[in-house]
Amino acid sequence: MAGRLRAPTGRYAGKSAEERQAERRRRFLDAALQLFGDTPGYRGTTVAALSEAAGLSTRQFYEEFRTLEDVLAALHLQVNDWAEDAVVAAFAAARELPLAERVAAIFHAYAGNVTADPRRIRITFVEIVGVSPRMEEQRLARRARWVELICAEATAAADRGEAAPRDYRLPATAFIGSVNGLLHDWSAGWLDATLDEVVDELVRQLLGILRPVGWGPERSR
Repeated sequence: MAGRLRAPTGRYAGKSAEERQAERRRRFLDAALQLFGDTPGYRGTTVAALSEAAGLSTRQFYEEFRTLEDVLAALHLQVNDWAEDAVVAAFAAARELPLAERVAAIFHAYAGNVTADPRRIRITFVEIVGVSPRMEEQRLARRARWVELICAEATAAADRGEAAPRDYRLPATAFIGSVNGLLHDWSAGWLDATLDEVVDELVRQLLGILRPVGWGPERSR
């Protein structure tokens, strides 16, 4: 997202202007992960506090971002990108496994990535909510991307005869709600369960969607 001030050009200390800009941006996002994802949270953070945590100046902040909301937006997308990368890698590694094992491997990869740092959970499920119409649109758009991913893989499984042929958009949307709710509640300490137990429950739910009671490969022919 473009800032309001013009960034410097040329090389300095062996780094190009683009490299220095990328490093500044990374430092601001790292600081935001700490402040937004822990204490004091997004709503309690100021530009001055974020700049100090990043070891940079407010002038440099405005070279990279217009507002703190721009930082939150970029951080929310980054956290989701990390989780998506983990899921895509798990898909590739588990492609030849039976459906139940494939689903389990994928969700362990997702949950492991998201819960590896409690600050990521807070960014994804807490700090982003209710900030502004713009951020709600981004949050819902990113959730829709996860729904599309599930629909695509479920439809591919159905085409291979591994799952029931159906329109998966509605059940996939409901399932994403379960994922968000369970992981949020688990991370907040509201569930007396291990992460493996939470993931196993989510796997059972998804397999129930893919293979409802009464369905069998022979019935779909």
